[in-house]
Amino acid sequence: MLIQLVNIKVQDGTRDTFLEAFTINCNGTREEPGNIRFDLLHDPEDANNFFVYEIFESEAALDEHRKTPHYQTCVEMIEPITIGGRTKTYFTPVLVQGT
Repeated sequence: MLIQLVNIKVQDGTRDTFLEAFTINCNGTREEPGNIRFDLLHDPEDANNFFVYEIFESEAALDEHRKTPHYQTCVEMIEPITIGGRTKTYFTPVLVQGT
């Protein structure tokens, strides 16, 4: 199991574009066979600061995700509007529901 939290901050005035891109990505990713969970969250103190909580069956499933058209479209749409790129934190499950 691979668990990651991705942090993405976007420029003022670009939130709608970001949400459009991530709607495409979320809808596609949730249909992938190796995806367990894919949630988009935002910081309640900063509406332009987002977190993506992702769980994939394996690193191979994540690699396949990165090859999908919905992922590639999302990246193309958000790259020009992000501040500081994307940061990723990986986690090891300890007490996880459903395991």
